[in-house]
Amino acid sequence: MNNFFRIDISYNLPKFDPFTVWNPNGITFADNNTIGTFSLSIFIDKNNTVYVPGQSIDRIQIWANSSSNPTNIIYTNSMHFDSIFVTSNGDIYTGEAIQQLRIRQWTLNTNISSIVAYADGRCYGLFVDLNNTIYFSIRNEHKVMSRPLTTLSNALTIVAGTGCIGNTLTTLNRPHGIFVDDNFDLYVTDTSNNRIQLFRSGSRNGITVAGSGSINVTISLNIPMGVILDADKYLFIVDTGNHRIIGSGSNGFRCIVGCSNSAGSASNQFSNPRTIAFDSFGNLFVVDADNSRIQKFLFMPSSCCKQFINKLRKYLKKKTILFR
Repeated sequence: MNNFFRIDISYNLPKFDPFTVWNPNGITFADNNTIGTFSLSIFIDKNNTVYVPGQSIDRIQIWANSSSNPTNIIYTNSMHFDSIFVTSNGDIYTGEAIQQLRIRQWTLNTNISSIVAYADGRCYGLFVDLNNTIYFSIRNEHKVMSRPLTTLSNALTIVAGTGCIGNTLTTLNRPHGIFVDDNFDLYVTDTSNNRIQLFRSGSRNGITVAGSGSINVTISLNIPMGVILDADKYLFIVDTGNHRIIGSGSNGFRCIVGCSNSAGSASNQFSNPRTIAFDSFGNLFVVDADNSRIQKFLFMPSSCCKQFINKLRKYLKKKTILFR
């Protein structure tokens, strides 16, 4: 494989132990006064800069250096941004659908964009892999497309789905979120089939890795819309119809936040969450769409880790006493 154009990973891949937990009560990172109503997507880069495009406001807002307020705003003169991805060099890609889907590239610190792809439908999943190839899901055409960003060609390639609705291993039904790992394997939330499909690099035959039809006993999903991976390639899923976030690990799948399975606006509830992202500390950010807010759930060291830390502290304290 030609690695000449290989780029660095721009997003966070935290490593968790099997007992990791998050505070079940979220902190509101941004609400409708800042991001408008019904925001759908978020991206957090390795410097913990947060990017949120608007659905009801004509801007992409950026939080840097752990700021509580946006530190940069890109005015877009447009709305209806369904997805966002930011590369390691600072290029911002958005999926915008009004009459036609437009994948736009924005340069940081400017309000200037160029269109890198057109399609029919809406794109709720957008990703740029390590070889600088952009992938995007097209919900109503039931497929995922790609094109290299290193060439001038606008030719698009189908990498998952056929363009026809279905529930076989080669077809999709309203795909939303996508994730491409460092092996160029593609994960797709096959939303209306209530499953997560894995397409190995170069293969158009999907493997059901979670939800309906999975070969392993996993967890039931109801309209999953977002999927990301951690450092060990365990899945974290936005189970939208159940208003919760699912995580996986060596002990299997479990609910990690929003575990009442009912819609609400309390700090431990969601109403149709759409996308998620980790910061470098393992904190989890959730786009809580129908509540028009972004919730932050703090990573909490597991009891196993706490016990180890306490033992280490006692050991070091004894060593300090002995060498006085």
